[in-house]
Amino acid sequence: MTDEVKGLNKNATKMLTGFIMGTIAMGCIMYGGVALLFLLGCVVFFGSKEYVKVLEHKGFYPSLKIICASEIILALIMFFNRKEYVASALVLCTFASFMWVLFRGRQPYIANVATTVLGFVYCGYFPLHLLLLRDISSADFTSGLGFVVMMFTAVMLTDVGCYYAGTKLGKHKLAPVISPNKTIEGSIGGMICAIIGAMIIGWFISVWFVHIPWYISFFAGLSCTVFAQIGDLSESLIKRDAGVKDSGDLLPGHGGFLDRTDSYIFAIPVMYYFCKYFVFSNDIVNYVKGLF
Repeated sequence: MTDEVKGLNKNATKMLTGFIMGTIAMGCIMYGGVALLFLLGCVVFFGSKEYVKVLEHKGFYPSLKIICASEIILALIMFFNRKEYVASALVLCTFASFMWVLFRGRQPYIANVATTVLGFVYCGYFPLHLLLLRDISSADFTSGLGFVVMMFTAVMLTDVGCYYAGTKLGKHKLAPVISPNKTIEGSIGGMICAIIGAMIIGWFISVWFVHIPWYISFFAGLSCTVFAQIGDLSESLIKRDAGVKDSGDLLPGHGGFLDRTDSYIFAIPVMYYFCKYFVFSNDIVNYVKGLF
């Protein structure tokens, strides 16, 4: 089999995997509720397993059991929208991380505690904000579904824009040590595509549901694309420090779950807090106005 045929087969496999994943994810997001909880549960669990495996290459041994137990607690809190218990849960889960190392852990103790806490925050707490974003509501909006679609569109177009702009125009390295293939030109191209996509989704929301000012869509798209790229680089940082190329191989053509979702891990909570404080509530805006 020639290299060209192998390349075509690899691209076809990657496209098929992406299509299947995208269809399942969008169906669960549209349906919401238990379906979305199940989807996030699968992504969080497999992502956490990959995270622990990557860290073991570095010589660290975070506890997968503590990470998964913490994520289950946080998932239930967010699913039932009891945000007042999040801080308490994070404190208790951090205590559990120390106790696990204290009674069952091994060297390096400090690193194992730290990577366990990072594990349930990075792999669980951040992406689980999608439950809150999907169900956020106000007098004008019955749910945050439109903004979930806007976020996913912005992140996907970030990847597309970065790839094509970087391939055609890329000259200046964005983060040469962490990810040598990424360029500043590619990053800008991704930002432009994401903002345009977010504003198009915002226009559809305004036409079919509730009016959204153009600048809300603009800044939502900008926030998502910036933190999507930071999330991508952050996962690359973890892998490069651990000396691995991919987080896993469960997704043909895409690597592991962390490889596929790294851009969303930061974008999801950023989009949620943006909507909470600037779209569904004017608390911060009114506070700033009160200062002047």
